[in-house]
Amino acid sequence: MSIAIRTTLLRTAVVAAATALTATILTLPAQALDAQWCKDVHIRFFVGGAEGDAFGTIVYNGAKQAAADLGPKVDYIFSQWDAEKMVQQLREAVAVKPQGIAMMGHPGDAAIMPLADEAHKEGIKMMYQNVPVPKVTAAFGGGYIGAQQEQQGRALGAEAFKLGKLKAGDKAIMIGPFENESRGARERGTVAALKEAGVEVIQLSSPPSGEWASDPNLAIPVLTAALLNNPDVKAVGYPGGQMLGNVATYMQAAGRKPGDIFNFGFDTSPQIVEGFKGGWVQLTADQQPFLQGYLPILSLCQQVVLGLAPMNVDTGAGFVTPENYEIVAELAKQALR
Repeated sequence: MSIAIRTTLLRTAVVAAATALTATILTLPAQALDAQWCKDVHIRFFVGGAEGDAFGTIVYNGAKQAAADLGPKVDYIFSQWDAEKMVQQLREAVAVKPQGIAMMGHPGDAAIMPLADEAHKEGIKMMYQNVPVPKVTAAFGGGYIGAQQEQQGRALGAEAFKLGKLKAGDKAIMIGPFENESRGARERGTVAALKEAGVEVIQLSSPPSGEWASDPNLAIPVLTAALLNNPDVKAVGYPGGQMLGNVATYMQAAGRKPGDIFNFGFDTSPQIVEGFKGGWVQLTADQQPFLQGYLPILSLCQQVVLGLAPMNVDTGAGFVTPENYEIVAELAKQALR
């Protein structure tokens, strides 16, 4: 065989291989963009709260929309914000061996670490939402969708000090799961910012089982007693939308009127919108829970189907006040914001 013929055959083979490779590369995005491109993927998704929970419902709606858009089979797990229950449910989720798990980070690094190890060995892709677990993701991978807890907490404390026109020596109450290493970082950040500004902060620890988030009315006796024992309190901070949406009930139980106390906290909901409207709520930090539902499922689909790296998105979107709450009011009423 002559050199010319061999060269021609080699070129033909190279061109054919390149054409086949190009066709394969071009086909992948086309397939990925088809409707329901994630339909063969099984995911377990942790909603966090109970069914009907103010915050959890928005997370759930985001996850449901992602499932409708992308097509995966999704098992929705409700935990009543109970960190111990979440750990048991995660153990069960790993045993089922889905292709992906979207897990609430409330139990913290130490509790999640051994189960993340098991998931990694089984080839299960992991995403975390709402509460970061940096040690887990550093050890076994996975992404995080949610606000950065301590940063958002500190920012809220500084904003409450400014908008509440507080001054050094004033007294405030802050409620939160302070003993929880991961989840309590946000409220500890708020306390730190207020104390650094000279505010005296009374800390009320919420039950670790998440009871006050599941049923905010259970906190009425504790908060009412704290207000009666400290009649000079100028501001009260709440650890989540469930309690912040119940502010009118708390204040009325303590004999307070709208505007008597600067009430602030986290999240948006139909109840919080009504709180702004009635003058009971003065400030909240929005962390866009819809994205905490939608993006973990999108990221798991991209990891499983396309081999992409996990997403890391800070969903903290700033502050909602009496001056701008109407911008998000309609979406909040629809449990989308």
